[in-house]
Amino acid sequence: MIQEKIAVVTGAGRGIGRSIALGFAETGIRVCCAARSHTEIQETASLIKENGGQAIACPTDVCSFEASKELFKFTVEHFGGVDIVVIGAGISIDKKPIEESDPEAWRQEIETNLIGAYHTAKAAIPHLKRRGAGKIIIIGSGLGHRGIPTRSAYASSKAGSWMLTRVLAQELQAYNISVNELIPGPVKTVLAQEAITKLRSQVGDGEWIKEPEDVVPLALFLANQPDIGPTSQSFSLMRRDW
Repeated sequence: MIQEKIAVVTGAGRGIGRSIALGFAETGIRVCCAARSHTEIQETASLIKENGGQAIACPTDVCSFEASKELFKFTVEHFGGVDIVVIGAGISIDKKPIEESDPEAWRQEIETNLIGAYHTAKAAIPHLKRRGAGKIIIIGSGLGHRGIPTRSAYASSKAGSWMLTRVLAQELQAYNISVNELIPGPVKTVLAQEAITKLRSQVGDGEWIKEPEDVVPLALFLANQPDIGPTSQSFSLMRRDW
């Protein structure tokens, strides 16, 4: 039963990650909240506990594989295992045309969004295998399936994480571990505000501009699928593919 599961959520300090952590906890899932900001994840864990849920907070920089391994070790020590992993840590800092882009900022986005996803998944796999099954949910982006000017670093990192999703799914299917991508579409977060403004200028008000909590039902749907359920799939909350 999903109420007996244990989840690790990276990027849980705010926005979509925090909402997913809160939504999971409301169903009885025990949650380890991870992000670089100790203050933010402590706030998320406190909100969960105030609502009667179980949560711990583990400051983690996913750019470090050692830190990622410690995240899962910490979770297992406190809760006894890991069943669900939501890979949601991400940044978007380089928002210029490639010709004008900052190489260091470009590299940082790839490091966090793609290599950080790889570190998290790699560190999680041994623990999921021990449980005999599991779910990995990678927070993707529509920009990973089609580009947009001035967002080359973010789009490239998310295109990479979509391929990572598919290869992981192939490698882990025999172990009853599913790996799927969740595309939230435009969500009112600090990270996405500029992109939302640009999208509205391009397509008007025809797209569904969501609150972070609107992403939770799809995350719960994926977490609650049977062991033989969907894998290597991309699930999108975009109203349409612009």
